[in-house]
Amino acid sequence: MSIAIYFILFVIGSIVTEGAVDLGTSLKPSTTEYWQSPGKNFSFGFYPSGNSGLYVVGITFSAINDTTLLWSAGNDGGIKVDEGGSLDFQTDGNLVLRNGTQILWQTETANRSVASAIMQDDGNFVIKNRSSANVWGSFEHPTDTLVIDQKFNRGQTLRSGPYFFKLENSGNFTLKWKSNITYWNQGAPGATVATLNNQGIFKLFNDTADSLWMARSSDYTDNSITLRRITLESDGNLRSYGWVRSSGKWQLGWSAVEDQCQVYGWCGNFGVCVYNETGPFCQCPSGDFVQINPNDPTGGCRRTQDIMQCSNNQSMVELDHTEFFSYPPESESDSEIYYLGIPDCWQNCLKNPSCTASTIMADGSGTCRMKTSNFTSAYQSVSIPSTSYVKVCGPGKPLPPSSSSLKTRTKWKVSGVVIAVAVIAPVIGLIALQFGLWWIFCRHNPRFRFGELPAQYTLLEYASGAPVQFSYRDLQRCTKNFTEKVGSGGFGTVYKGELSNKATVAVKQLEGIEQGEKQFRMEVAAISSTHHLNLVRLVGFCSEGRHRLLVYEFMKNSSLDTFLFNPSDQSKTLDWDTRFSVAAGTAKGIAYLHEECRDCIVHCDIKPENILLNSDFRPKVADFGLTKLVGREFSTVLTTTRGTRGYVAPEWIGGLPITAKADVYSFGMTLLEIISGRRNMDADPEWSELFFPSWAAAQINRENFMALLDKKLKNSADLEQLRRTAMVGGWCIQDEEELRPSMSEVVQILQGTKDVAAPPIPRTLLLG
Repeated sequence: MSIAIYFILFVIGSIVTEGAVDLGTSLKPSTTEYWQSPGKNFSFGFYPSGNSGLYVVGITFSAINDTTLLWSAGNDGGIKVDEGGSLDFQTDGNLVLRNGTQILWQTETANRSVASAIMQDDGNFVIKNRSSANVWGSFEHPTDTLVIDQKFNRGQTLRSGPYFFKLENSGNFTLKWKSNITYWNQGAPGATVATLNNQGIFKLFNDTADSLWMARSSDYTDNSITLRRITLESDGNLRSYGWVRSSGKWQLGWSAVEDQCQVYGWCGNFGVCVYNETGPFCQCPSGDFVQINPNDPTGGCRRTQDIMQCSNNQSMVELDHTEFFSYPPESESDSEIYYLGIPDCWQNCLKNPSCTASTIMADGSGTCRMKTSNFTSAYQSVSIPSTSYVKVCGPGKPLPPSSSSLKTRTKWKVSGVVIAVAVIAPVIGLIALQFGLWWIFCRHNPRFRFGELPAQYTLLEYASGAPVQFSYRDLQRCTKNFTEKVGSGGFGTVYKGELSNKATVAVKQLEGIEQGEKQFRMEVAAISSTHHLNLVRLVGFCSEGRHRLLVYEFMKNSSLDTFLFNPSDQSKTLDWDTRFSVAAGTAKGIAYLHEECRDCIVHCDIKPENILLNSDFRPKVADFGLTKLVGREFSTVLTTTRGTRGYVAPEWIGGLPITAKADVYSFGMTLLEIISGRRNMDADPEWSELFFPSWAAAQINRENFMALLDKKLKNSADLEQLRRTAMVGGWCIQDEEELRPSMSEVVQILQGTKDVAAPPIPRTLLLG
């Protein structure tokens, strides 16, 4: 009999108590009685724990006969009792769970003037005193789930197995393994409480109820979904669900960790997370390991022979495209050696008795990460450029190709003489062979003269150790031969694709060999060295013959313009909180390009079309097709003067040197569009001869901010945020560069740490 059917039969035969629960009342699994909220939304009582014949005390949605526990007495699915168990609301006010005579759990509310208890319609089971004040509530002691409008306060924790979800004192959410290793960290400084609303939006607020951060469910516009929950699941991922009545199932709306393989420890110790056609699964690094529990691949692996027993006969098995994770604080205790080559990385680990595995980071830093902790967690994917090594006894036993997508090689501990003979002799031979072939076939061909190598080889200087290099056939396959076009932009067309690990990507096929190669060289060099939460990530590239392609992370919600300038589709109207979050995030991304990169990167085409939105509506600045790298003193004049009408700064039009302040101007125009939901080239609604920026600048100068607000928002906006956004937008579009703030100052103004006066109306926008 299935769990669901067993649950339904269990509930049908139950005795229901609604309203207040009196002192001296008890529940027993054998009587199948439970306490229900007055509106019959939630039930509290004993529920079957699968088909084990055991029971747990918990809270469920009573109206849908669902087996999902929203709260339980005890973590990890609740403390289990047999039919001899009981839940006693004692006359002293203490609620006690027993199995026979043994006390397993209690609320510790004895002698606190307790009068009654009640299962409330909001999902909170509370114990009240004689003054009707709460002395204990399930919302104050959450287990692994939150429901609509349940407050999740700073310092509270959800737990599932070894995983913890917490709102830290810093204001950030964290997901941790064993309350120590932090593998997910998002939020906002100053946040104190979070709630899930009935639209499926999970928000963080400060003490003054300002919204600081949010995550949206993919079905947040579906009004038919009235039951929602957020659950920390046993696989270490935090997910949001909505109940679909037509199917009678929970529908996934959002995941904190989009790639399950990035959850630390999901595959257990020495487990390697990989993907096949059906999704992620766990396997061991090589044949030198076996799974600890063959019936549970996530239980981890152990060596068939302990390396302490073979100190004189050890080797390093090489794992291509694999990374052994190192998250804080583990990364701070691991030994990290910089600027090592690949041989030195595995050799240092081989010689170090404390090292069990190592990873050489292919990010251009030359970092070799040595794993000395007692637990290792790994991820293998074609999109990971890193190479890892794991220490084993003997020569190493690579997994058969049919059971592993990992390519393994073995590194041996051998003498210096053997290494010299084995390495130097073949190298000399290869050099001689290569020179001979060049002399015979290529010395008269200008394409192969020294110093004139084809572009794809020269490009490797830009891309060494950075993104993954794909073959053209790989990208044909992942895009289904470039059939799903999602957009077009500078120098090329963008297609949707899916990598072998099921990760969705955007593949930009560059058009025009000369221009394409120029943009390709620039983007691979610049983008691969920039990493920021609000910048689109370059996954890889292709340089094969005449083909030049770039592979980016895919943004589920497309670009900002599709949400701002679509008056016919009300479901795509962004609320003010989201607009402000997009404005602030975009500003941070541009500030990083200008001020935190090794070389200042001027974007040159900031506009809503180049602000992409992920599934959580987090903005990411995209399309570096017009980017130029200039010195910190901005002494270089950019010669490629392309831009988009309506966003180009006056000095650019006048042929003057272009600096980062050109991006500030474009961002100011974009801010006006974010506020108003109107194109900056639109005419004013009242004065047909006056275009929108002139009218907007006048309203900002008069501090008439509500006049700018998108009518679709119906005056629903945080007035202080609106004021700051409009003010800084007005300063960004000033004619004189020196009057415009830097992007770091823009971020400070938006965050409220710096204030500004009302800006003057730019000369080019003056009326008349």
